[in-house]
Amino acid sequence: MIAIQSFVFNAFQENTYIISDKTNECVIIDPGCYDDHEKKELADYIQDHQLNVRMLLNTHCHIDHILGNDFVKQKYRTKLYIHKTEEFVLNAQKILAPHYGFNRYQEATPDGYLEEGDVIEFGLQKFSILFVPGHSPGHIAFYNEKEKVVLAGDVLFQSSVGRTDLPGGNHNTLVNSIHKKLFTLPDEVTVYPGHGGETTIGVEKRTNPFCALSLR
Repeated sequence: MIAIQSFVFNAFQENTYIISDKTNECVIIDPGCYDDHEKKELADYIQDHQLNVRMLLNTHCHIDHILGNDFVKQKYRTKLYIHKTEEFVLNAQKILAPHYGFNRYQEATPDGYLEEGDVIEFGLQKFSILFVPGHSPGHIAFYNEKEKVVLAGDVLFQSSVGRTDLPGGNHNTLVNSIHKKLFTLPDEVTVYPGHGGETTIGVEKRTNPFCALSLR
């Protein structure tokens, strides 16, 4: 049985996820923890549940999703994986961070790259990599077919979609990613987004005002 724990961190109200199972192995996705209280909240959960952090994963590298990358890498001696196309976005954040008020941001370099078709394995879990650009040029999502869950980052939200006015964003590309990569998943798949509450593929296909198939 999979366990998905979410935390809402930083001024952008970003969703950070820890995914684990009965083996106590886990991965951390998009650590947005910035201040000491947020870092402690994340660390306390890992300690209280006696988890072994296997990997650090970024769906994409906008500042609100990577503020805790360095903290996680250093504390848990784990490796960071992103999509190669997203590396220039990651590198730009050390310049952009102060403009968003994150003056204590510490950058972290990736240790490896993920591409569509790759499979992340930890514990008893397998997550397939989906390439879903549009919100950012190298955005990826993590799909577990057996558990029927997808960690979708800032691509698809409950009744909304990711913004496309940031560098590297493209609205047509985003909608195409949603239709070809996410809306082809089973309707019962639960979507865990980068902001806001969970939803399902079926609900968004029917009702999302920005991309629902029935409204187009």
